[in-house]
Amino acid sequence: MSASPAPLRRLLGLLRAQQAWLWAGLALALLAALGAAGLMATSGGFIAAMALAGASGAAINYFTPAALIRGFAILRSGGRYAERLATHEATLRALADLRVWLFTRLIPLAPARLAALRSAELFARLRADIDALEHVYLAVLVPTGVAAVITLLTFAVTLATLPWAALPLLALAVLAGVALPAWTRRRGAADAVATVNEAAQQRDLLMDALRGHADLLALGADGALRRRIDALTRQLDARRARLDRLQGLGQAAAGMAAQGAVLALLLLGLPALAAHALAPPLLVMLVLLTLALFEVLTPLPEALAQWQGTLTAAGRVFALADMPPAIVEPAHSAPMTLPPAIRFEGVRLRYADAASWALDGIDLELAPGARLAVVGPSGAGKSSLIGALLKFHPVQQGRIAFGGQPLDALRGEDVRARIAVVAQRTHLFNRSLLDNLLLARPDADTAAIERAVHRARLDAFVAQLPQGYDTVLGEGGARVSGGEARRIVIARALLKDAPVLLLDEPTEGLDAITARDLCTALAEAARGRSLLLITHRLAGLEHLVDEVAVLEAGCVARRVPASAYRATLAQGDPAR
Repeated sequence: MSASPAPLRRLLGLLRAQQAWLWAGLALALLAALGAAGLMATSGGFIAAMALAGASGAAINYFTPAALIRGFAILRSGGRYAERLATHEATLRALADLRVWLFTRLIPLAPARLAALRSAELFARLRADIDALEHVYLAVLVPTGVAAVITLLTFAVTLATLPWAALPLLALAVLAGVALPAWTRRRGAADAVATVNEAAQQRDLLMDALRGHADLLALGADGALRRRIDALTRQLDARRARLDRLQGLGQAAAGMAAQGAVLALLLLGLPALAAHALAPPLLVMLVLLTLALFEVLTPLPEALAQWQGTLTAAGRVFALADMPPAIVEPAHSAPMTLPPAIRFEGVRLRYADAASWALDGIDLELAPGARLAVVGPSGAGKSSLIGALLKFHPVQQGRIAFGGQPLDALRGEDVRARIAVVAQRTHLFNRSLLDNLLLARPDADTAAIERAVHRARLDAFVAQLPQGYDTVLGEGGARVSGGEARRIVIARALLKDAPVLLLDEPTEGLDAITARDLCTALAEAARGRSLLLITHRLAGLEHLVDEVAVLEAGCVARRVPASAYRATLAQGDPAR
């Protein structure tokens, strides 16, 4: 454990909120172990005393040991039951707190810092890596604490009863409880770390196989990916088998140490019996107490074999949580005017120091109530313009003003609260239609929802749903068509009732009839709002805007009235 104290220390600091449960679980585990050790030692000594009394015909007080045996039995059984409840309650609460803590740390990182991480990797750190941290409390801290107390108690009893056997017993206990766990931790460190990392790679490959199975089948590449997954799985299984063997060796060695301790007690105790310096029941009690001690020491080598893997999982969690956000938010937003005006002044943005400029000196203005289209080919900087406005990506030079205030003086959540976005790639959650709509405005009443649905031309769609608004849309909106999904997103944007409407390629990939119906809904959605339309082709959407800005290589090449731009379309130059 001393190899990497920082992750452990930090983890324990994060668990302070559940320290009452953690301490309760440890205390109950100790009580259960004391009950088990007391039951084994007392019952063994009592049986030996009764046997001797029966052989000699001497009288014996069996009430006191019988009461102790019953008490220890109740303590062991009740303690184990309560310990399982308390330790697992503590663990589940702690893991829940860690997941909430990590998710809270992830929110400011999205999307700029998380773009390089795959969704499977993020999910693995939220679930698998945090789940691995339960090993710290359940398999290491609690057993170690219990073993330390039982070791000291057994040593004290042995020292008082058979002093010359105390040191050999302590030496073998240190071997089983300290040296063997340290050896298994050191020998298993490489495989434990590699197991965590390779399991993450395996999840990534499996996610690729699931998401891209159609393309893999079409290209005939499914066999190659399957072979990669098989090879990685075999390698992972081999590492886990080595860890299992190491754990088995550790447990076997701890068992041998237990037998050695019993043998040492007998070798040192039998002469004391012969010299009448030790009563036979006391020797039996010491032997059984020693076995009870090693019963709590035996799990430690197994637990420590995977300790480095647990620290690796903790390191992966903390590495993600410690990523600095791309944008540092102010504590409070400056006051904004409504409806907000948007102004880009010499804005330059790039995604890496060595990368070319995605936005290279953008100057653009959208007055309150104005309707502007930004047109340009792929790579012209349209998506970067959206990311900068929504405070998803930081700008390196220039200035963006929103509502009369510099964007840097506004919190991202306050900016986005005033912008309703209809994105090119719409995402619908695997919840009901109503749940998907209420994401924009959880407190919306029925009248507002029905008004937004009507303006998005969704009335007929809702009417034919089997459960109406309670119909589940499927993962990613799998149970609705592309046009229906877009209209649901438009209804959600209308329900938000924001003063600025941002449309990103709203008709991309739709058939002509669906696109025409959608344009009608968009025209209704834009009424009374500032409209910013982002598209690479304006054909079919020109009636939505009053002015067009043409974006080329991250710069505004020209800005013309929509009527003039429509004339260029009529001349057969739709790309301009």
